[in-house]
Amino acid sequence: MLKNYQYIPTTQSTNIFLKEKLKTETLPEFFAVRTAFQTAGKGQIGNSWEAERGKNLLCSMLLYPHHIAIQEQFIISQIISIAIVNTLNEYCTGFEIKWPNDIYFGNKKICGILIENSLRASQIDYSIIGIGLNINQKVFKSDAPNPISLAQIIGKNVSVKTILSKLIYQIKEFYQTSNYIPIKQNYLKYLFRGNGIYRFKTPQSEVFEASIYKIEDDGQLILKTKNNVIQSFYFKEVEFVL
Repeated sequence: MLKNYQYIPTTQSTNIFLKEKLKTETLPEFFAVRTAFQTAGKGQIGNSWEAERGKNLLCSMLLYPHHIAIQEQFIISQIISIAIVNTLNEYCTGFEIKWPNDIYFGNKKICGILIENSLRASQIDYSIIGIGLNINQKVFKSDAPNPISLAQIIGKNVSVKTILSKLIYQIKEFYQTSNYIPIKQNYLKYLFRGNGIYRFKTPQSEVFEASIYKIEDDGQLILKTKNNVIQSFYFKEVEFVL
Protein backbone atom coordinates (compact mmCIF):
# COMPACT_ATOMS: atom_id res chain seq x y z
CA MET A 1 0.00 0.00 0.00
CA LEU A 2 1.50 3.29 -1.12
CA LYS A 3 1.47 6.15 1.38
CA ASN A 4 1.81 9.85 0.58
CA TYR A 5 0.81 9.12 -2.98
CA GLN A 6 -1.54 10.73 -5.49
CA TYR A 7 -2.70 9.43 -8.85
CA ILE A 8 -4.02 11.77 -11.54
CA PRO A 9 -5.25 10.49 -14.94
CA THR A 10 -3.71 13.32 -17.00
CA THR A 11 -1.46 16.27 -16.29
CA GLN A 12 0.89 18.62 -18.12
CA SER A 13 3.82 17.00 -16.32
CA THR A 14 4.17 15.45 -12.89
CA ASN A 15 7.09 17.75 -12.07
CA ILE A 16 5.00 20.83 -12.84
CA PHE A 17 2.03 19.39 -10.93
CA LEU A 18 4.17 18.77 -7.85
CA LYS A 19 5.77 22.21 -7.98
CA GLU A 20 2.35 23.86 -8.15
CA LYS A 21 1.04 21.69 -5.31
CA LEU A 22 3.97 22.75 -3.13
CA LYS A 23 2.91 26.38 -3.46
CA THR A 24 -0.30 25.76 -1.51
CA GLU A 25 0.39 22.67 0.58
CA THR A 26 3.02 21.37 2.98
CA LEU A 27 3.92 17.94 1.62
CA PRO A 28 5.86 15.19 3.37
CA GLU A 29 9.17 13.91 2.10
CA PHE A 30 8.80 11.05 -0.41
CA PHE A 31 5.38 12.32 -1.50
CA ALA A 32 4.85 10.92 -5.00
CA VAL A 33 2.47 11.74 -7.82
CA ARG A 34 1.82 9.43 -10.76
CA THR A 35 -0.09 9.98 -13.97
CA ALA A 36 -1.25 7.86 -16.88
CA PHE A 37 -0.46 10.54 -19.44
CA GLN A 38 1.54 13.75 -19.68
CA THR A 39 0.63 16.40 -22.23
CA ALA A 40 4.02 18.10 -21.92
CA GLY A 41 6.40 15.54 -20.48
CA LYS A 42 10.00 16.69 -20.61
CA GLY A 43 13.42 15.16 -20.26
CA GLN A 44 16.69 16.92 -19.61
CA ILE A 45 17.10 20.39 -21.14
CA GLY A 46 13.62 20.39 -22.64
CA ASN A 47 13.79 17.11 -24.55
CA SER A 48 10.33 15.60 -25.01
CA TRP A 49 9.39 12.21 -23.56
CA GLU A 50 7.06 9.88 -25.46
CA ALA A 51 4.78 7.69 -23.36
CA GLU A 52 1.62 5.86 -24.45
CA ARG A 53 -1.33 6.49 -22.11
CA GLY A 54 -1.39 4.14 -19.12
CA LYS A 55 1.52 2.00 -20.28
CA ASN A 56 4.48 3.44 -18.40
CA LEU A 57 5.59 4.87 -15.08
CA LEU A 58 5.36 8.65 -15.20
CA CYS A 59 5.91 10.03 -11.72
CA SER A 60 7.58 12.64 -9.58
CA MET A 61 8.77 12.44 -5.98
CA LEU A 62 9.53 15.14 -3.45
CA LEU A 63 12.70 15.17 -1.35
CA TYR A 64 14.04 17.63 1.21
CA PRO A 65 17.79 16.91 0.96
CA HIS A 66 18.93 19.50 3.48
CA HIS A 67 21.68 17.12 4.57
CA ILE A 68 23.27 17.13 1.11
CA ALA A 69 25.64 19.98 0.32
CA ILE A 70 24.93 21.93 -2.85
CA GLN A 71 28.32 21.01 -4.28
CA GLU A 72 27.48 17.32 -3.75
CA GLN A 73 23.99 17.39 -5.25
CA PHE A 74 24.98 14.89 -7.95
CA ILE A 75 24.64 12.19 -5.26
CA ILE A 76 20.87 12.61 -5.61
CA SER A 77 21.13 11.67 -9.28
CA GLN A 78 23.28 8.68 -8.36
CA ILE A 79 20.82 7.52 -5.69
CA ILE A 80 17.84 7.66 -8.05
CA SER A 81 19.74 5.96 -10.88
CA ILE A 82 20.87 3.06 -8.71
CA ALA A 83 17.40 2.68 -7.18
CA ILE A 84 15.91 2.32 -10.66
CA VAL A 85 18.53 -0.22 -11.75
CA ASN A 86 17.97 -2.24 -8.57
CA THR A 87 14.21 -2.21 -9.16
CA LEU A 88 14.58 -3.36 -12.77
CA ASN A 89 17.10 -6.01 -11.75
CA GLU A 90 14.26 -7.80 -9.95
CA TYR A 91 12.86 -8.61 -13.40
CA CYS A 92 15.98 -8.95 -15.54
CA THR A 93 19.67 -8.06 -15.39
CA GLY A 94 21.75 -6.07 -17.85
CA PHE A 95 20.63 -2.51 -17.04
CA GLU A 96 23.20 0.28 -16.97
CA ILE A 97 23.41 3.97 -16.09
CA LYS A 98 24.36 6.20 -18.99
CA TRP A 99 26.01 9.30 -17.59
CA PRO A 100 24.61 11.31 -16.02
CA ASN A 101 21.35 9.47 -15.28
CA ASP A 102 19.65 7.74 -18.20
CA ILE A 103 18.96 4.03 -17.72
CA TYR A 104 19.90 1.81 -20.65
CA PHE A 105 19.53 -1.82 -21.65
CA GLY A 106 22.14 -2.56 -24.29
CA ASN A 107 22.19 0.54 -26.50
CA LYS A 108 18.53 1.34 -25.85
CA LYS A 109 17.02 3.79 -23.37
CA ILE A 110 14.42 2.52 -20.93
CA CYS A 111 14.29 5.41 -18.45
CA GLY A 112 14.94 9.11 -18.19
CA ILE A 113 15.28 11.16 -15.02
CA LEU A 114 14.71 14.89 -14.57
CA ILE A 115 15.85 16.31 -11.23
CA GLU A 116 14.93 19.89 -10.36
CA ASN A 117 16.62 21.28 -7.25
CA SER A 118 15.34 24.41 -5.54
CA LEU A 119 18.13 26.20 -3.67
CA ARG A 120 17.72 28.45 -0.66
CA ALA A 121 20.73 30.28 0.72
CA SER A 122 23.47 27.66 1.13
CA GLN A 123 21.34 24.51 1.00
CA ILE A 124 19.01 22.52 -1.23
CA ASP A 125 15.51 23.50 -0.14
CA TYR A 126 13.76 20.69 -1.99
CA SER A 127 14.22 18.37 -4.95
CA ILE A 128 11.59 17.15 -7.38
CA ILE A 129 12.55 13.88 -8.99
CA GLY A 130 10.80 13.23 -12.29
CA ILE A 131 10.97 9.69 -13.67
CA GLY A 132 9.80 8.37 -17.03
CA LEU A 133 10.21 4.59 -17.11
CA ASN A 134 9.06 2.55 -20.12
CA ILE A 135 7.24 -0.47 -18.75
CA ASN A 136 4.46 -1.88 -20.96
CA GLN A 137 4.68 0.18 -24.16
CA LYS A 138 5.31 -2.02 -27.22
CA VAL A 139 5.34 0.54 -30.06
CA PHE A 140 7.19 3.86 -30.05
CA LYS A 141 6.12 6.36 -32.70
CA SER A 142 8.28 9.41 -32.02
CA ASP A 143 11.66 10.10 -33.57
CA ALA A 144 13.44 9.09 -30.37
CA PRO A 145 16.33 7.00 -31.69
CA ASN A 146 16.51 4.12 -29.24
CA PRO A 147 13.60 3.50 -26.82
CA ILE A 148 12.86 0.13 -25.21
CA SER A 149 10.44 -1.04 -22.50
CA LEU A 150 10.61 -3.64 -19.75
CA ALA A 151 7.82 -5.62 -21.43
CA GLN A 152 9.83 -5.77 -24.65
CA ILE A 153 12.80 -7.11 -22.69
CA ILE A 154 11.07 -9.76 -20.56
CA GLY A 155 8.16 -10.56 -22.89
CA LYS A 156 5.28 -9.76 -20.53
CA ASN A 157 3.48 -6.83 -18.92
CA VAL A 158 4.23 -5.68 -15.38
CA SER A 159 2.11 -3.69 -12.92
CA VAL A 160 3.10 -0.02 -13.10
CA LYS A 161 1.98 0.60 -9.52
CA THR A 162 4.05 -2.35 -8.29
CA ILE A 163 7.13 -0.92 -9.99
CA LEU A 164 6.51 2.44 -8.30
CA SER A 165 6.14 0.81 -4.89
CA LYS A 166 9.42 -1.11 -5.32
CA LEU A 167 11.16 2.01 -6.58
CA ILE A 168 10.09 4.18 -3.65
CA TYR A 169 11.40 1.52 -1.28
CA GLN A 170 14.77 1.46 -3.07
CA ILE A 171 15.06 5.26 -3.10
CA LYS A 172 14.37 5.44 0.63
CA GLU A 173 16.99 2.79 1.36
CA PHE A 174 19.75 4.68 -0.45
CA TYR A 175 18.63 8.21 0.41
CA GLN A 176 18.50 7.63 4.16
CA THR A 177 22.03 6.29 4.44
CA SER A 178 24.85 8.48 5.73
CA ASN A 179 27.51 6.55 3.81
CA TYR A 180 27.72 7.61 0.16
CA ILE A 181 30.75 5.47 -0.71
CA PRO A 182 28.74 2.33 -1.70
CA ILE A 183 26.39 4.51 -3.74
CA LYS A 184 29.27 5.99 -5.73
CA GLN A 185 30.81 2.53 -6.15
CA ASN A 186 27.54 1.08 -7.45
CA TYR A 187 27.12 4.00 -9.82
CA LEU A 188 30.50 3.17 -11.35
CA LYS A 189 29.68 -0.55 -11.34
CA TYR A 190 26.58 0.02 -13.48
CA LEU A 191 28.06 2.77 -15.63
CA PHE A 192 27.25 2.46 -19.33
CA ARG A 193 30.49 2.02 -21.28
CA GLY A 194 32.41 2.35 -18.04
CA ASN A 195 35.26 0.26 -19.41
CA GLY A 196 36.89 0.50 -22.81
CA ILE A 197 37.46 3.18 -25.44
CA TYR A 198 34.41 4.67 -27.17
CA ARG A 199 33.50 7.55 -29.45
CA PHE A 200 32.24 10.83 -27.98
CA LYS A 201 30.95 14.00 -29.60
CA THR A 202 30.99 17.65 -28.51
CA PRO A 203 28.20 20.17 -29.32
CA GLN A 204 30.53 21.44 -32.06
CA SER A 205 30.32 17.97 -33.68
CA GLU A 206 33.92 17.15 -32.85
CA VAL A 207 34.17 13.34 -32.55
CA PHE A 208 36.95 11.76 -30.54
CA GLU A 209 37.75 8.46 -28.86
CA ALA A 210 38.24 8.18 -25.12
CA SER A 211 37.60 6.11 -22.04
CA ILE A 212 35.81 7.17 -18.86
CA TYR A 213 38.52 8.04 -16.35
CA LYS A 214 36.30 9.01 -13.40
CA ILE A 215 33.18 10.87 -12.29
CA GLU A 216 33.70 13.86 -10.00
CA ASP A 217 31.48 14.45 -6.96
CA ASP A 218 29.74 17.31 -8.79
CA GLY A 219 28.87 14.99 -11.69
CA GLN A 220 31.63 16.14 -14.03
CA LEU A 221 32.67 13.44 -16.51
CA ILE A 222 36.44 13.00 -16.79
CA LEU A 223 37.61 11.32 -20.00
CA LYS A 224 41.04 10.09 -21.06
CA THR A 225 41.67 10.23 -24.79
CA LYS A 226 43.59 7.62 -26.75
CA ASN A 227 46.56 9.99 -26.50
CA ASN A 228 46.25 10.03 -22.68
CA VAL A 229 44.91 13.57 -22.59
CA ILE A 230 42.53 14.20 -19.66
CA GLN A 231 39.41 16.21 -20.52
CA SER A 232 36.48 17.19 -18.29
CA PHE A 233 32.86 17.79 -19.27
CA TYR A 234 29.64 18.80 -17.59
CA PHE A 235 26.26 17.57 -18.77
CA LYS A 236 25.43 18.55 -22.37
CA GLU A 237 29.07 19.41 -23.07
CA VAL A 238 29.69 15.95 -24.51
CA GLU A 239 27.63 12.95 -25.58
CA PHE A 240 28.17 9.33 -26.46
CA VAL A 241 28.17 8.34 -30.13
CA LEU A 242 25.75 5.41 -30.13
